Amino acid sequence: MAATDLWPSTEMAADSATLASVSPTIAVVIRDDPRKTHRPVEGLRIALGLSTGPNPLTVILLDHASLLLTEEPDDLVDGDILEKHLPAIKELELQFVVPTGTRTRLSFDADLRIREASNAEIAGLIGQSNRVLVF
Repeated sequence: MAATDLWPSTEMAADSATLASVSPTIAVVIRDDPRKTHRPVEGLRIALGLSTGPNPLTVILLDHASLLLTEEPDDLVDGDILEKHLPAIKELELQFVVPTGTRTRLSFDADLRIREASNAEIAGLIGQSNRVLVF
């Protein structure tokens, strides 16, 4: 076996460079109940870190995970950690997607960017993403 067999061809390297120049989209889906587990706050912390990179990011909150964005984070597991990250989330204008009708059930922090979407639209956002992280 020649040493050149171990390295990608110039053609493959060019294809890799092209793929690397297109930023993959990322969806962070948080569905666990933040009153029962630390996973939703951890997912939001990871989303915050990913939002500072070059990749387009969508944070989707399903079921009780929408409680992360309410004005009462004290009742949540790791609510103190969430409170530390909220200023950065607001400053970076992290965008959240929640199911249609969630705004009528919950009182969200007015400084956050939240939009409602139908289940079909949410499924489309997840399906079109190159990377999906689920918490």
